[in-house]
Amino acid sequence: MENVLSQPPSPPPGPIAAGLNGLCPRCGARTMFAGVIRFADRCAACGLDYTSFNVGDGPAAFLTLIIGAIVAGGAIAVELIFSPPWWVHVLLWPAITLALILGSLRAAKGVLLALEVRTAAREGRIAPPR
Repeated sequence: MENVLSQPPSPPPGPIAAGLNGLCPRCGARTMFAGVIRFADRCAACGLDYTSFNVGDGPAAFLTLIIGAIVAGGAIAVELIFSPPWWVHVLLWPAITLALILGSLRAAKGVLLALEVRTAAREGRIAPPR
């Protein structure tokens, strides 16, 4: 039986694979999330501190704009093609919007955190005067 320690380390996952699967961007362990959309404090496998990275509201804002445009186009198309009663729109589109945003928020946050790790992004700093 081959010794596991003698195998070369696997390369870290790409940002998209890490974000979609909740993998640590450094070691590839499935430790990025502690909840549905809440990041863990650190990777249990390699110790990468996720709290030092700040994805903020970027993923939610982009998803809201992108999915909002898609849903608005869908609502206009449904109205022009089928002309349903107004209550169909009231029931249909908020539910679809909410499902799409919540369904894609975890992946978007994960991808953004993985990109921050890859590029060593940090909060803005002002260099001290010389």
